[in-house]
Amino acid sequence: MATSTLARLQRDWTVVTISFTVALITGAGGVAMLIDPPVATRWAVVTVGVAAFELWFLRQHLDANHTKGANVRLYDTLGVANTVTLIRGGAFAAVAGFAAIEPTPSLAWFPALLYGTGCALDWVDGFTARFDGRTTVLGAKLDMAFDTIGFLVAPVVAVFWGRLPFWYLSLSFARYLFKAGRGLRRIRGKPVNDLTPSAVRRSLAGIQMVFITVALAPLLSVETVRVLAAVVLTPSLVVFARDYFIMAGHVD
Repeated sequence: MATSTLARLQRDWTVVTISFTVALITGAGGVAMLIDPPVATRWAVVTVGVAAFELWFLRQHLDANHTKGANVRLYDTLGVANTVTLIRGGAFAAVAGFAAIEPTPSLAWFPALLYGTGCALDWVDGFTARFDGRTTVLGAKLDMAFDTIGFLVAPVVAVFWGRLPFWYLSLSFARYLFKAGRGLRRIRGKPVNDLTPSAVRRSLAGIQMVFITVALAPLLSVETVRVLAAVVLTPSLVVFARDYFIMAGHVD
């Protein structure tokens, strides 16, 4: 990547970092007003940790801000679609902070609203990238990374708040186990097959996003949520197992 292009992208990264900082201060101030400063501090510490990882991930992959295929085109700005994806990441980081505090009536709806908004923006960023003709490798990396973060932090909050059973976290760990298994096969020099796009995989991910949002919201009883959790979790775990066997070459 040209030095000038990378320098402009690094300036964009700095703007994103400042924006995250302002949002964090605003969010912590809001929690402090609704509850008290110590609670806001606990929320902020966890949120900062997740947001810092997201900013580091973005910085590490700035050089992937280019199109795929033979006619590679480099972009010197993050663009609208990646900006929307980064807003998603900020929302998921804010959700993570609620794992450090006790649920209260004044905060009960915030995790669901933040996570639901981030999931809705998952459709917006993809549509925007295709509409603008700026589908980039960086955008795909950010999208996958933030989806994984969302599938980890939101269920953790739901479990800590007593809305979901502990075993639902197997969905979150399945993603990391899949990546660990794939990485181990590469280290050992064993074949690793790429997964082709799957309508079933994408549909199940969408169902999980909707369900987790509903589970976080104080709408349904805990008993109802637990029953639904078993129903929606099972097919997703089956697909993870299928994808692993395909990746490992055990299934065509």
